[in-house]
Order: sequence, then C-alpha cells, then structure tokens
Amino acid sequence: MIKKILVVIIFTFSFIVQAQEDAWVYFNDKPDAATYLSNPLSMLTQRALDRRTAQGIALDNSDVPIAQTYIDQVTVASGITVMAKSKWLNALHVRGSQSHIQALLSFPFVNSIEFANQTLNSRVPNSDTLAIALVNKQMNVEVSYNYGSSANQIQMLNGHLLHEQNYTGAGKIIAVLDSGFINVNSVLPFQRLFTNNLILGGYNYVSQNTEVYTLHNHGTMVLSCMGGYVDGQLVGTAPDAQYYLFVTEDVTTENPVEESYWVEAAEEADRLGVDVISSSLGYFGYDNPNYSHTYSQMTGNKAFASRGANIAFSKGIIVVASAGNSGATANPYVGVPAEATHVLAIGAVKANETYATFSSIGPSFDGRIKPDIMAQGQASVVASTSGAVVTANGTSFSGPIMAGMITSFWSAVPSLTAAEVIQLVTESADRFTMPTSQFGYGIPDFQLALSNALSLSLFDNDTILIYPNPVQDELSIVLPESEVTGKLFLYNHIGQLVSEYALSETNKTVYLSNLASGLYFYQVNTTHKSTKGKLLKL
Repeated sequence: MIKKILVVIIFTFSFIVQAQEDAWVYFNDKPDAATYLSNPLSMLTQRALDRRTAQGIALDNSDVPIAQTYIDQVTVASGITVMAKSKWLNALHVRGSQSHIQALLSFPFVNSIEFANQTLNSRVPNSDTLAIALVNKQMNVEVSYNYGSSANQIQMLNGHLLHEQNYTGAGKIIAVLDSGFINVNSVLPFQRLFTNNLILGGYNYVSQNTEVYTLHNHGTMVLSCMGGYVDGQLVGTAPDAQYYLFVTEDVTTENPVEESYWVEAAEEADRLGVDVISSSLGYFGYDNPNYSHTYSQMTGNKAFASRGANIAFSKGIIVVASAGNSGATANPYVGVPAEATHVLAIGAVKANETYATFSSIGPSFDGRIKPDIMAQGQASVVASTSGAVVTANGTSFSGPIMAGMITSFWSAVPSLTAAEVIQLVTESADRFTMPTSQFGYGIPDFQLALSNALSLSLFDNDTILIYPNPVQDELSIVLPESEVTGKLFLYNHIGQLVSEYALSETNKTVYLSNLASGLYFYQVNTTHKSTKGKLLKL
C-alpha cells in the first residue's frame, strides 16, 4: 500500500510539472500494403495463415505493419515518447505534453489524435468520469487424471469427461496476457510444460525484453489453472496445450498505455498463430481520473483494448477475459476488454455453483448480456510461486479455467471456427434460455457442447452456421459453399411459424429488430442441406 501511494504521488507531481499526457496517434494509410499483402509470410507465420484459411478469413490492410517511416518521424518529434504501437488500429501510443502531441497533426500522414485524458478531446466528457473508483487490474487475488482438490473446478464444467477422451488441448496454442510469471520456469507445477516443450516463448511489453519469469506472481497462478500439473493436487484445464507468456501489465501504475500493450501482445499472438487468448486483466479506473472509463463507454467497441480484442476475434482467435471483481462496488460492471462485443467475459461462482459476490455484473451499457459464462472463481485451486498448491479468489482464475477448457474442447473438434466454438459453448450453459446480470448464460457443460458439435456435424466444412446466438438485431447465416439459396424459418415455443426469410449469395443477413424477445426454434433449409436449433432473441 505504501509503495502504491508513493507511485501515485510521484506520478501526480510529474503530471503537474511536466504536464505529460498519453494519446493515440492514428495514421491515414499504409503505403506499403500492396507489397506486404502480396507476400503474407512477411506479416504472419504459416500457422497464422493456416488458421485464417481454415476459418475462411481473408487478409486485409489491418494485417499490414504500420509504415516504418511514420513511426520514425513520430519517434524523433520534439517532446514525444512512443510507448506502443498497433498495426490493427494503425496507431501509436505516445506520451508528451499536450502541445507536443497536438503538433503531430502537422504531419500529412497523421489522421487524428485521441487523448487518453478525455477532457482534451473535442467530445464533451462524461459527467461521471471523476466518480470512477480505481479497480485492481489483477482481479483481487487472495491467496483418468488424479485431480485432487482441483477436481471440482473441472468437473463443474464436465471438463473431466473431455479429458477422459484425451481431449486436453493438444495441437492448440494459448497466449496468456498478464503481469508476470515468477518461477514458472523452475517450480514443480510447471515442470511438465517444459518437459513436453509446451512453453513456446514469451515477451515483456512493459520493459521491452524477454524477461517474464522474475516479476509478479499473478500470471503464475493464472497459468496454473490451465497448464499446471501436480499429481493428486492440481491438473489444469488444458494440460497439453502450448503456451506463449506475454507481460502487458505494469504493476507500478494504472495507465491506459497498458491497453496498448495488451493490443500489441494480441497482435503478436495473431502473428504466431495462437488459437486462444486468456487475459485476467481488466481496465476501468486509472491513476488520473480523466483517463478512466465510464459505464456509459461500455458499448463493446469503444475502448482501445476492446477494439483490439474484437479484431483478434475477427482473425479467428477466441478471446477469453476475466469479468472483473467489482460486483460489490459502486461500479459493479464488467470492464475492458471483457465488455467487448466478441470477447467471452467469464464471471465467478463458488464451488457449489452459486454466485461469488465479488464477480462483476452486467449488462453492458448498451444492454448486452455480460458476463457471458461462469466458472469457479472462489476457492479456485492454483499454484503459487513457491510451487505450493493453494486456493485463491477472483475472476482472474475463473477466466483461465474457462480458457483452458475451451481450448481442450476445440482440440476435440479442431475444424470448428472460433464463432462456432463460442456458439456451442454458450448454448450448453445452464442459463442459456434465461440469462441474468450476475450469471450471464451460466455454467457451460462441455460434454453437452461436444455432443452437440458431433451430432450437428459442425466439424464438417460443408455446414450451415447462424450467428451470433443470442442475437439482438442482425443475424448472419453462413451457407455451404455448394449452396446459393435457402430459407430461414423461425418458430415459437409451441411450434407455430413466426417468420421466414429468403437467403441468397447476396443476402445472408436477417434483421430481427421487430421480433419480440424470447426463445425461438430455427430451421435453415437449402437445396441439399437442413439444420435446426434454438435461437435466443434479446
């Protein structure tokens, strides 16, 4: 506590004397785009390209690096320090005085500047900015496999049934974005990962080096939920997945540059061909209250990290984020990036599947269901930096428990797309038809999800897919490549036809804004294919 107060005092003094601000500088274009797009391996690894191909995702300008000439000119500009960069958003995170940052607009390639201090932007700041309480970004941490005491957190999800079928994450890669991984390279619970060459590498975006094993304990405990292994005590939910370890969290300060580090790490995860991102970090309040987010901004694609997380999903990556531990505070809502439209926000339950009162709640400001799904986050079994198996509380642990389980599920049906995996997992949850602000859609049943995947043959590329489900307004239908027309039928709970929609190559989107909220049964028919299921209209 003393150290934290000292850091805040130093930061405040620096702010007053030097008037340093943080901002994002957005560029107009990427002049080298054609060259990069004609040589994809100059931007992405073969594994990343294979993931895109498998999910039918085309390359675009967001995959192209920022023009180095733009970076160089901003870097040498008077009074400017470049803190981070994002090719997806074609932006640099810079630090400097307000006047020095605004002077960057004189560069013809600069499109716009957005200050983290919202009072300096042209839009009117929200009146509730100063009311935001600081949020602990590490999520209030307290301190036939032989699962030992970790059995409950896996069995709650029916994950042990997948493990018994040898679906343990093999062939899939998880990127863990956190604050540090002290002793992961030396203590017993992680020895199996190194013995089997499952740690693929890591990077510290805060310090700009490869040191990840000597700072902070949070990532150590988080990783143990997925990859830890101590016979009779602890088995992670994805013990045979591979892992990249990325440090994006600066534990000495609360500053939006950490959102930029987060996006930078997500872009590297994409480049390396990662399948799942697990993040137990959340952002709402900052040391400078003018930098803080507000509930009114939790609309799914406004905050920098939320925008980056949505782009990660568009590249075929499943992003799993802890919902947060603000459930009992004045601002109890799910924060950034868990609030993002295409992120799975994971809330926390107790061992008996009742709500853990610290777990952040929904809905999002625009009315979306958040959290999405739940896992055990109170008295979760984890490994400490000494290698001891202990219990700890927080959505920091429900998040990776779920991320590992999703990875093991995906390893059972590896040809599913990210959207298909999310749909199947969500539909298997115990409150899918009656979501709540505390539980979201509830606790998934991964054996049910697997059974549904196999029965629907979604692992066959020649399939019909509808998403998102649940849906608010815009419903997309993916038809098999061999089919050019079809029809969507919606029925109510007693089997009466409510609506039907014609589908074609040029019209595969249905707008349901006039449809009453509730549970419907759908059927999609094409010339040679048919599929049916449940659709929840929000």
